[in-house]
Amino acid sequence: MVSKSLRPTLLAGLGLSGLLLCGCQAKVSRPPCPTGEVCLAYGSSGEAGSLDPQTSNLVDEFTIIADLIFGLTTDSPEGAPIPAMATSWETSADGLIWTFHLRDAKWSDGVPVTADDFVFAYRRILDPKTASIYAYLIYLLKNGQAVNEGKSPLTAVGARAIDPHTLELTLEHPAPYLPELLKHQSFFPVPKHAVETWGDAWVKPGRYVSNGPYKLVSWKLGDHIEVVKNPYFYDTKNVCVDRIHYFPTPDSVMAERRIQRGELDVNTSFQSNRFVRLKARMPDFVRAKNSLATAYLSFNTSEIAAFRDIRVRRALSEAIDREFITEKLLRAGQIPAYAFVPPGTANYAKGAATSWAGKPLAERQAEARRLLNDAGYGATRKLTFELKVSNSPDTILLASAVQADWAAIGVDARIVQNESQVAFAAYRNRDFGIGAMSWYADFNDPVTFLSLMKSDTGGQNYGDYKNPAYDALLNAADREPDGAKRADILKRAEQMMLADEAIAPIYYVVNRNLVSPKVTGWVDNVSNFHRARWLCVKK
Repeated sequence: MVSKSLRPTLLAGLGLSGLLLCGCQAKVSRPPCPTGEVCLAYGSSGEAGSLDPQTSNLVDEFTIIADLIFGLTTDSPEGAPIPAMATSWETSADGLIWTFHLRDAKWSDGVPVTADDFVFAYRRILDPKTASIYAYLIYLLKNGQAVNEGKSPLTAVGARAIDPHTLELTLEHPAPYLPELLKHQSFFPVPKHAVETWGDAWVKPGRYVSNGPYKLVSWKLGDHIEVVKNPYFYDTKNVCVDRIHYFPTPDSVMAERRIQRGELDVNTSFQSNRFVRLKARMPDFVRAKNSLATAYLSFNTSEIAAFRDIRVRRALSEAIDREFITEKLLRAGQIPAYAFVPPGTANYAKGAATSWAGKPLAERQAEARRLLNDAGYGATRKLTFELKVSNSPDTILLASAVQADWAAIGVDARIVQNESQVAFAAYRNRDFGIGAMSWYADFNDPVTFLSLMKSDTGGQNYGDYKNPAYDALLNAADREPDGAKRADILKRAEQMMLADEAIAPIYYVVNRNLVSPKVTGWVDNVSNFHRARWLCVKK
């Protein structure tokens, strides 16, 4: 246990590192806005690695993609699902067949959007050659998993174009949350004609074809992405912003200054421990709201034998002082997490928690030392490993605090910082010891969290947790028509996963945005989805 006398030292050191961090990004002025246009300068915490809806996986990428491409449904200003490419739909009595009626719409090159573009997209994301990290979400479609595993042909997937304006989806099991899920990029269409012409290079500027409010103009790596209003978008007359520049702004303190100088209108993050200061200095800019997201640690059980021992995982998770992290370090309203599914998630029964959640920290850390000793680790055989994290300020604060908590139980963790794209590539390749990440709900249902730990999920099950009984519970929940019974099954599944110490949940995330008072149409919501279609900027 770290003594309280060491805590101020840790805080002071982290504060100094934050000051050193903030001066490293060069000043970038706001691009000029053409006469007569409304322009939006949009900052996000990281660089986009891909704008392909079927191969991207980070929130910052989804923010841009969802302004370019529309699926069957999209987000309202409040983050709720509303019709997009589909104007209406009906469902069979057993909930397995959904028929969607598509509006007349065109891609940004004038080619009509058809039901076949959706069928093509679902076959493409499931194609093993695509190697999509989100393919598991499409397992909901009939034969989706068999197709992705190469056991069935692409044509077997449960998606059929009845005619150019009618799409039929056949599901493996009833999914009343499907309209929520269809907002996700994995269910977006892709332009069949462009992909067949250019292959994976269709996402380059000059080739990128979109059906949403905006179309891609340019992409300068390390600088910004520029999009302009899509004249072929079906509701373009009601889109206010003509041009958007998306800037990667990993230095959140510099982003504050750019917001103050008017170089950015929006930034999708600010450093948590600056919340009180920002509320005092920029009260009209600060937007903070509890989110459907959980920050957690993942143990690499595939590559590191020590982490296959539940005693080691439990010791490392028990020893973390979550209250110190949330109340003393981050200080923006984060809540200590002793479960994975966050409060406010729909269709769920509360109550799952780690078995040691109610114990005082001193008792937990004493137990952690005993567990490590029982597992064969101690003064003569110290447990050492690499804690790999992204270089965002909040994650660095978290990593330093966790490192100190582990040192208190005799564990030596070496922190390795990477840019977020590099860090997540390492997680996918299992090139880490323990990784720190946050999971933001893809849709408002507990399955978006719990399905991460299924043994067939693939790349995003970073710790490779495998428990057949857990899989069986999730499969049973999929087939349970009674909502209350389904919620109880999911609660049992989460409790099982937590008892296995599959992950170390740390805290429930707070959305933190800086939004200029000049921006209108921004509605705070738990999903933290703010589509540019609804925004405008006052002159």
